[in-house]
Amino acid sequence: RTNDPVLVGLIESAQRISPSLAQARSRVEQARATQTTARAALLPTLDAQASASRGVTPPVTTPATTAQAGLQAGWEMDLFGANQATRDAATERLAGAQALWHEARVSVAAEVALQVSSLRTCLQQLDVAERDAQSRAATARLTQDSQRAGFTAPATAALASASAAEALARAAQQRMQCDVDFKTLVALTGEPEPALRNQITTAPVPGFDEARFTIAALPVQVLSQRPDVYNAEREVAAASAEVGSAQAQRWPRLSLTGTVGTAWSRTAGTTTDLTTWSFGPLALSLPLLDGGRRAAQEDAARARYDETVALYRARVRLAVSEVEQALVRLDASVGRTASAQAAAEGYRTAFRATEARWRAGLASQLELEDARRTALAADQSLAQLAHERASAWVALYRAVGGGWPGTDPTSPSPHALPGDAR
Repeated sequence: RTNDPVLVGLIESAQRISPSLAQARSRVEQARATQTTARAALLPTLDAQASASRGVTPPVTTPATTAQAGLQAGWEMDLFGANQATRDAATERLAGAQALWHEARVSVAAEVALQVSSLRTCLQQLDVAERDAQSRAATARLTQDSQRAGFTAPATAALASASAAEALARAAQQRMQCDVDFKTLVALTGEPEPALRNQITTAPVPGFDEARFTIAALPVQVLSQRPDVYNAEREVAAASAEVGSAQAQRWPRLSLTGTVGTAWSRTAGTTTDLTTWSFGPLALSLPLLDGGRRAAQEDAARARYDETVALYRARVRLAVSEVEQALVRLDASVGRTASAQAAAEGYRTAFRATEARWRAGLASQLELEDARRTALAADQSLAQLAHERASAWVALYRAVGGGWPGTDPTSPSPHALPGDAR
């Protein structure tokens, strides 16, 4: 956790309006409805029927009023497990849909975290660019004064003026990039831009203790914490169940029906009541000739199973690759941090020494401004490196599943909005 309340709030706002998260939630509800339908196929059915009529039926010429009501039950005995296999496939797909909901949540959180890090880095670099522009402008003024006094060649003064103009253009470009980053974050979170700017610019940037997050190795079980891998695994299980269902469709089917009802008839002032019931028939259906339809359905189910197995293996390979790449980038950024910090500290020390010499009259203003620019460039590199390191941590967080437990996924409620930012 970064203990950054601004980031946590922005993630919650982004999750609230994210179309990908809404789509994932909708797919969970669809999968749950499909599972309910599949379960219902294993249970008996019960229907109520009622009717009423009035008319004349020859040879009786007196009008008669007739009413009847009854219950009709039916049950298909799942002898060879076709319906049970269909239910198992629906259950597996529901679990996979729930995992993909978690993946969508993690993706939104990671995207917001990256955008916030990019924006804060941009603002740091904008500050460096503005200070650099001020430094170059001061150098240009001193050079022009020296040129007018005859101590500096016109070409040198022109070069200093060009350098100052270039710095102003760089600062303007950096400011434009920050404005774009602000608007991107507004689109992600739905927050008003003035309020968002105030949050980002006034809130302190939280520190990050690298020592607390040192990773020596990751166990292979980390793959089970990836929602996409879990979903691919559930797809394999669902496809396997569908193969069993297709096989069972080629075997006999047994069904049982029954009815109970009552009828009432009134003719010429005479009322007749009748109660009926029946048990059966017990019907056996044996497929004989279907033109190869059921065999083709089984072949198609087996082909889908082979496809899901191939996709699962590819997903596992991709997961391993993403984790390894994230670790490599993280290790590289952490390894460069010490050198970059040492370089920046060295340039700051050199600037302070040059400034002391300048105050003593032993260094020129040009030397001072040159040392200032070098120190500012080192600070800019440090800010960029910090962003790279944060991006590597976010990539690793996403690559290992974003904190998802990997087993017994919790079904999202219609308004579930997790509020943790790691």
